[in-house]
Amino acid sequence: MTGAFLAGLAAGYGVAVPVGAIAVLIMGLSARTSFRVGVAAALGVATADGVYAAVATLGGAAVAGLVAPVAGPLRLVAAAVLLALAVRGAWQAWHPAPVRAAGPRRGLESPGRAFAGLLALTMLNPATVVYFAALVLARNDGHRVGPAAAVAFVAGAFLASASWQLLVAGGGSMVGRALTGPRGRRITGLVSSAIIAALAVAVLLTG
Repeated sequence: MTGAFLAGLAAGYGVAVPVGAIAVLIMGLSARTSFRVGVAAALGVATADGVYAAVATLGGAAVAGLVAPVAGPLRLVAAAVLLALAVRGAWQAWHPAPVRAAGPRRGLESPGRAFAGLLALTMLNPATVVYFAALVLARNDGHRVGPAAAVAFVAGAFLASASWQLLVAGGGSMVGRALTGPRGRRITGLVSSAIIAALAVAVLLTG
């Protein structure tokens, strides 16, 4: 169970750390409205990551019996997916697209609306569930996921995402500029890619 929680933490930081439009929006909301609104927005993003982690975990448990005969090749495929995501993240870190520092969108000025709005915006990125699914299927090696391990993995992913997004929301103007500037986005993108690549290597070594 502890291993599943730590795996969820690593997975959550891997997907949460890159700073892009969502982080800029969270910081803008926090700066221009209130810290409460920023916290609600951050928790909306973390909830979306947790939902995708839960979907991947439940899906992996559902197909565990079917994939058991091909668990070895599946691990290689999962590692290849993770490495591809790491390479893609590193490429985007070195060749970033412009990120506009948009102000609060209309209708996101209250904590409830900020939570719902950022939850919906983050859920529009289905690549996140592919990322979690690759990790879950590789880690389980074709075996079913116990309820405690599943809850621990999802909790770890949620807490990692929440802690990072709350840092973004409450980091203040100085930290905010450091994270959202070109250098900050490059560093966070490379850190995320390194985490994902390390997870891919761990998948291969545990085989």
